[in-house]
Amino acid sequence: MDESVSATLAAVEEALRVHVTSADPLVAEAARHLADAGGKRFRPLLVALGAQFGDPASPEVVDAANVVELTHLATLYHDDVMDEAAVRRGASSANARWGNSVAILVGDYLFAQAADLAASLGTEAVHLQAQTFARLVHGQIAETVGPRGTDPIEHHLFVITEKTASLIATAARFGGLFSGARPEHVEALAGYGHAIGIAFQLSDDLLDIASESVQSGKTPGTDLREGIPTLPVLYALAGDDTDASAVRLRELLAAGPITDDTLHAEALALLRESAALKRARETVRSYAEEARTQLAPLPDGAPKRAMESLCDFIADRTG
Repeated sequence: MDESVSATLAAVEEALRVHVTSADPLVAEAARHLADAGGKRFRPLLVALGAQFGDPASPEVVDAANVVELTHLATLYHDDVMDEAAVRRGASSANARWGNSVAILVGDYLFAQAADLAASLGTEAVHLQAQTFARLVHGQIAETVGPRGTDPIEHHLFVITEKTASLIATAARFGGLFSGARPEHVEALAGYGHAIGIAFQLSDDLLDIASESVQSGKTPGTDLREGIPTLPVLYALAGDDTDASAVRLRELLAAGPITDDTLHAEALALLRESAALKRARETVRSYAEEARTQLAPLPDGAPKRAMESLCDFIADRTG
């Protein structure tokens, strides 16, 4: 199985270089920028794993993986413009290098490439990609406008479900669908992708706080410094603990972005020892366990064990 998955991912990488090319040299250079920077390729991995329940050698599997990865890359260009990000995957962001207009248009180009590739897979792929794209937009809008009177924790989980988990669920579904897996197995894979997608994103949020290194891909505490609400922060703000450290933590977090280095260090230390972080870890584990439950209809074997191991990895990587 390992060789099959590795071969699929290698083929995806090779095809990705082709799909990000353009007749316009500027578009080609900017479109290659993030693809060349690498990344986890988590979504193609789920396509490759899902394909193990059918014929993993089906040529449509590689195309399906490219549809989801091109869609994902496109969202990163747009996200960086909205977030005014300067760095992405350790390199200058496209908007910092070429300006917002070029970054937006390159994102649009990649969406178009994904749609064109989906069309070669048939109408079902087009529908699924379009529906997923709509959910990505809903998630981004929800994140942009904020809770608007709804519970901040529920709102945060909704944003993650739409903006991250929806595409990861589609990746797992595509793997089963385009390898010819049985319909009930395709549905199980989609359910797994949905739950593991939420756990995956929440664990990234925790790494920003819990990691002592740049394990999360950015300096620990970046979200705190920028005032980005993550699940541990939302749990801390919603808590009613009366001990001095919890009260002090709520006081620091309620002020918004923590840019003062001394206050930032204090908030990070308090958050790392807080009941809120422990509760957030338990939430990640609950979604990882839900993902494992979704695998029940799938036949036992190496592919299923690999997907169960992914649940363990995501649950355990935040301590």
